[in-house]
Amino acid sequence: MAEAKPGMRKPVFTKVDQLRPGTSGHTLTVKVVSSKMVLQKGRPDGPQVRQMRIAECLVGDETGMIVFTARNDQAKFKYIASGPPSLHKSKLLMDLMKPDTTVILRNAKIDMFKGSMRLAVDKWGRVEVTEPASFTVKEDNNLSLVEYELVNVVEE
Repeated sequence: MAEAKPGMRKPVFTKVDQLRPGTSGHTLTVKVVSSKMVLQKGRPDGPQVRQMRIAECLVGDETGMIVFTARNDQAKFKYIASGPPSLHKSKLLMDLMKPDTTVILRNAKIDMFKGSMRLAVDKWGRVEVTEPASFTVKEDNNLSLVEYELVNVVEE
């Protein structure tokens, strides 16, 4: 008898204040507070000139805020609109991440940059624009301003 395939499991949504260094697999609904292109330059890479892009967006929910970082090829994410699959298309992330836009970040992870947390989505994750959320972003709890230090514990 053949085994039945396990169905897709429902996502467990995380709040921003529950994020911790070194964790991954988060699904969050957040509002964009601000966005900016941090670095954009061309670099010679063989016969073609390849663009290098880094964008940072401050995103948050009713529990806090964190910096979301997108790098290089992440500038093109699947844009999943509400509606039929014909509306699904690739679009530049910076075009999606406008202030007051509500997005769902799927399979997001926490990267550490200079001792502080940054939220990121790799090639296995997704950014989806969704209906505007009713919450107000808690701007006095920015998790990216908390500085962490890696401490090695010697067990005796």
